[in-house]
Amino acid sequence: MENLSNLDYSRYLKGWIRTVPNWPSEGVMFRDITPLLQNPKTFRMLIDIFVHRYMGERIDMVAGLDARGFIIGSVLAYELNVGFVPIRKKGKLPFTTVAEEYELEYGNATVEMHTDAVKPGDRVVLIDDLIATGGTMMAGYKLLQRLGAEVVETAGIIELPELGGGELMRELNIPLFTVCSFDGH
Repeated sequence: MENLSNLDYSRYLKGWIRTVPNWPSEGVMFRDITPLLQNPKTFRMLIDIFVHRYMGERIDMVAGLDARGFIIGSVLAYELNVGFVPIRKKGKLPFTTVAEEYELEYGNATVEMHTDAVKPGDRVVLIDDLIATGGTMMAGYKLLQRLGAEVVETAGIIELPELGGGELMRELNIPLFTVCSFDGH
């Protein structure tokens, strides 16, 4: 049995993230979190890292970015006993929405959330699986701010430093927490 008191959680969880070369396109090293989620021990450990980080804070909502941010964010919201807000790709939400367009390496995309998803002054943790260029996280951040929420912190499992999203967010004084990072795309 492992001595958990001496365990490097970041390195341990990173070992459960699969790298898939050349997916979805040539030259991309896709970081696949599904093995981490499939193992109950590592999934619990991951969620516990976030729970322990935020349990002493006043948090009103957790907002998760489409789609893997829904997995982590909804479980985190449940554990913190707060509400969950999905920030979805354009055209997926049935009620009145507010939208934010952002740039991808290969074009543009848009995310939306319901106009009544948060109230002015709500303290929100915004979460996703990965920070690459930062476009999706920044779009979610702007949506929450536009509706008057205070983003306590943005968070993710993985940061890809070479793509600059984490650095950009820090330069803009947007609080960011990630569990681990991977070199390369």
